Amino acid sequence: MDEQALLGLNPNADADFRQRALAYFEQLKISQDAWQVCAEALAQSIYSDDHIKFFCFQVLEHQVKFKYSELTEVQQQLIRETLITWLQAQMLNPQPEKTFIRNKAAQVFALLFVTEYLTKWPKFFFDILSVVDLNPRGVDMYLRILMAVDAELVDRDVVHTSEASYYFALTLEARRNTLLKDTMREQCIPSLVESWYQILQNYQYNNSELTCQCLEVVGAYVSWIDLSLIANERFINMLLGHMSVEVLREEACDCLFEIVNKGMDPIDKTKLVESLCQVLQSAGLFSIDQEDDVDFLARFSKLVNGMGQALIASWTKLIKNGDMKSAQDTLQAIEAKVALMLQLLIHEDDDISSNIIGFCYDYLHILKQLSALSDQQKANVEAIMLAVMKKLTYDEEYNFENEGEDEAMFVEYRKQLKLLLDRLAQVSPELLLASVRRVFNTTLQNWQTTRFMEVEVAIRLLYMLAEALPVSHGAHFSGDVTKATALQDMMRTLVTSGVSAYQHTSVTLEFFETVVRYEKFFAVEPQHIPTVLMAFLDHRGLRHTSPKVRSRTAYLFSRFVKSLNKQMNPFIEDVLNRIQDLMELSPPENGYQALLSSDDQLFIYETAGVLIVNSEYSAERKQVLMRNLLTPLMEKFKVLLEKLMMAQDEDRQMALADCLNHAVGFASRTSKAFSNKQTVKQCGCSEVYLDCLQTFLPALSCPLQKEVLRSGVRTFLHRMIICLEEEVLPFIPSASEHMLKDCEAKDLQEFIPLINQITAKFKTQVSPFLQQMFMPLLHAIFEVLLLPAEENDQSAALEKQMLRRSYFAFLQTVTGSGMSEVIANQGAENVERVLFTVIQGAVDYPDPIAQKTCFIILSKLVELWGGKDGPVGFADFVYKHIVPACFLAPLKQTFDLADAQTVLALSECAVTLKTIHLKRGPECIQYLQQEYLPSLQVAPEIIQ
Repeated sequence: MDEQALLGLNPNADADFRQRALAYFEQLKISQDAWQVCAEALAQSIYSDDHIKFFCFQVLEHQVKFKYSELTEVQQQLIRETLITWLQAQMLNPQPEKTFIRNKAAQVFALLFVTEYLTKWPKFFFDILSVVDLNPRGVDMYLRILMAVDAELVDRDVVHTSEASYYFALTLEARRNTLLKDTMREQCIPSLVESWYQILQNYQYNNSELTCQCLEVVGAYVSWIDLSLIANERFINMLLGHMSVEVLREEACDCLFEIVNKGMDPIDKTKLVESLCQVLQSAGLFSIDQEDDVDFLARFSKLVNGMGQALIASWTKLIKNGDMKSAQDTLQAIEAKVALMLQLLIHEDDDISSNIIGFCYDYLHILKQLSALSDQQKANVEAIMLAVMKKLTYDEEYNFENEGEDEAMFVEYRKQLKLLLDRLAQVSPELLLASVRRVFNTTLQNWQTTRFMEVEVAIRLLYMLAEALPVSHGAHFSGDVTKATALQDMMRTLVTSGVSAYQHTSVTLEFFETVVRYEKFFAVEPQHIPTVLMAFLDHRGLRHTSPKVRSRTAYLFSRFVKSLNKQMNPFIEDVLNRIQDLMELSPPENGYQALLSSDDQLFIYETAGVLIVNSEYSAERKQVLMRNLLTPLMEKFKVLLEKLMMAQDEDRQMALADCLNHAVGFASRTSKAFSNKQTVKQCGCSEVYLDCLQTFLPALSCPLQKEVLRSGVRTFLHRMIICLEEEVLPFIPSASEHMLKDCEAKDLQEFIPLINQITAKFKTQVSPFLQQMFMPLLHAIFEVLLLPAEENDQSAALEKQMLRRSYFAFLQTVTGSGMSEVIANQGAENVERVLFTVIQGAVDYPDPIAQKTCFIILSKLVELWGGKDGPVGFADFVYKHIVPACFLAPLKQTFDLADAQTVLALSECAVTLKTIHLKRGPECIQYLQQEYLPSLQVAPEIIQ
């Protein structure tokens, strides 16, 4: 072997050596006999370096996985012998191999098993067992091989094949795996189970590591072997013995869980679970409060959850089968576990609690199906409800300012509890409402002296009721009187209690979230709106010390105002005055840290727009208010644009360009307030927005930071086309001219949708403009597409592909908007060039999305121009180019009918041919029969 290259296998080697080692590995993989060198190195223990040994196994693994069928019988025999020799050596070596080498060796054994067991090596396990006997190192390898075999046969997390042939390979693999498992069940599983029993018996008191490994193997195999081999007295007694040995009990728990999880007859399953429970209970394992090992309790909780869910599955099957007597017995068995379930659910460790939620959820599902609940069942429901309320509470350690992994896990756990709460609401909505009301009222009466987590959870519960007791369109305060009254009372308490002043971010946020969720309350009791508005506007909301609270409040405030626009009229001017300072555009040089980020300010501008547009003021008053809102932005914009033109430092240029972009974005956002009922014209605001356009458009000719500035102005133009309609048209030609100067693929790609929007909206109104800019736009596109790119530059290739798609989308919009004359009037040479690009797009580029668009364009053009009175020469073009395109595209190797987009392209291709036939009649059939199909060497009988 290349000793120099092998040096690069060491993780501490420098990059050049590592690169050389990688190249060497690739070389060995394709070499005919390199695997033999590696096999010899392993069999004779030539190398002591761990990384080289691992490398040798990798080469062998590649050989077995991809090139095994190319080997002769003698060579295949050599690989088997190498592995067995290596295994024998493991028991004699002074030191055991590193774990990563043992795992890799086990993988190679497993691959060989999958390849050879059914044909050449039926004694695979017996050969291994005869080598290892009960030698601890041998047993370790034997158990690792068993786990690797199980991963090959069962574990679907192992990705075995590439995406393209995935499904076909999956079926073949599934068939092979079933055959392997069936053969194993017939030939060797009883012997393997016996070996596991011997290993457990031999090592349970003196080698916990091997015992745990063996328990893991039993747990893995139990899902697909005959359960009676494991679920019998000697095995179960041994496992139960392990449950009281500290170092074994977690693995024993998992093993019992797998046994309980095994699919079987419902009555047998109930018996199995019940017998297990009796033994576990008599061993004192149900006394949770005396156990302080949380890791074990988390596994035990998973086991109890498995037992509970298994019994519930049995109950469901028995009810379905109509066996009411057995179903009743099973239900009693389930009820008997509820006390234990509750102990685990309420446990202070969230992992332990989380593991039992499935059982809890399914139990509530049973209660939901029963016609009436017993007193005990009602008590159980109440106990679950109290447990959920308690467990929803944050603990002292939760870090609100810097949320990490633990915090993320608690948020996920809360989501699980929410599902439980929703299920509780289905079982007993009255009880849930009464319980929440009691907790809420008690807590809010003394919120000043109550810990933050209790106040937060009380408000959170009120918030959660909205989804737990759903109504259509948030109408919580009408309909069912009891419910409406309860919710109304709680909302009144929430807004009048003063709890919004609580000094903790979690309480503040929960207050605002709840107020917005129940916005319909303020339609019933509008007298509370000023109180809540003040909370939003002062130090509790938009001026809070926490940026997180300010940011979220900005969004919630905009939602609150939008939902209550009818009730907002008396407060509009006051609110606009109070938020004025929050809308200031903060240029980079003043060093002043604004209260809100630019993203948050977008919501404030939108809110201001909504307040003005939806007000009951006259159009004149609305115009004045909108001008007051937008003039500061325009003035700042002009000053900043001048500063940008002068700026030398690139960082400063970027900061200024961002600020200019924000200004445009804010103006754009105010326009979201307009609607079909309240248009810009009706509100008298056209002039203000036209002024904005005139202010912003000069930024397009700024040579600095083009991408940022153009993107902002382009977005504003999109909005103005919707809001100002034809009033925007005079600005489009010069804006387009600027945007087509020195542009790159991305600029064009983003500019074309703007032209498409104008074309689709104004159609013939913009025909003269389109005819004028059609070729300049196409020249810009072709110029970028023809730029040479590096061969491996993926992003450049993708940008070109996206630009090509945009170009075809533009042609589709023009032809689809009934404006084919825009193309027709470009002169014969240009028309021909455009048509050829469409033919090329339909046939030559393996991009089904673009191909589909091209065929849509072609069929539209045939429909418009393909008749007897079409442009001169077009009929000729149809036969020479469009008809062949319809046949050549699907014949391409890259035309993959397994891909949904390609199927759509094929469908449009067929539509094109159909349209040609409609427009040209029998002449089209004659051309296919007599000229085109014979030219493809299609047999006459197929043509007919």
